[in-house]
Amino acid sequence: MDANNETDRYLELPELIELSQFGGNFTKFLEAVYEVFVNEFVHKKPSFRGMRLGLKKYPLTDGKEATFWHMTSEGEDENNRLPDLRRLERIKWPSHLINNSEHPYLKVWENTRGTKKNILILHEEESYIVILRRGNGYLLPWTAYLIEHEWRKKKFIREYEAYIKSKERQ
Repeated sequence: MDANNETDRYLELPELIELSQFGGNFTKFLEAVYEVFVNEFVHKKPSFRGMRLGLKKYPLTDGKEATFWHMTSEGEDENNRLPDLRRLERIKWPSHLINNSEHPYLKVWENTRGTKKNILILHEEESYIVILRRGNGYLLPWTAYLIEHEWRKKKFIREYEAYIKSKERQ
């Protein structure tokens, strides 16, 4: 890395919460992860470049907000999403990336999927992405996950680069 290049200045991430810290007890682990989520997204509320985020609360599942499940589980069928240990372990990361979105290391851009407008925040080294959904005058933390396939990460980086080029042309 070139120490003179601001974008090379790595953004440190919070420590993981691991199942082994709870003796393998998934219920205790899940409750600890949820406690972090509530602290970061309900009590503190992250801020994206000065704009405070809302929360997709409903539908509640097992007394936990929809956003929590989107950030900690995977699957296309909303009613049958499965917990994802990698997402659960990284529950401290989404609010950290949102709050630090102006850090020069992060790649931040907008995209549209169908009729939905999103803001994406990528930590390239860790292959981790946070997606915020634009509403009418508000932002919602939508999901966050570890990008498991190199081809997918490259696709995100190409999308980011195209976004930056389009902004430079304006």
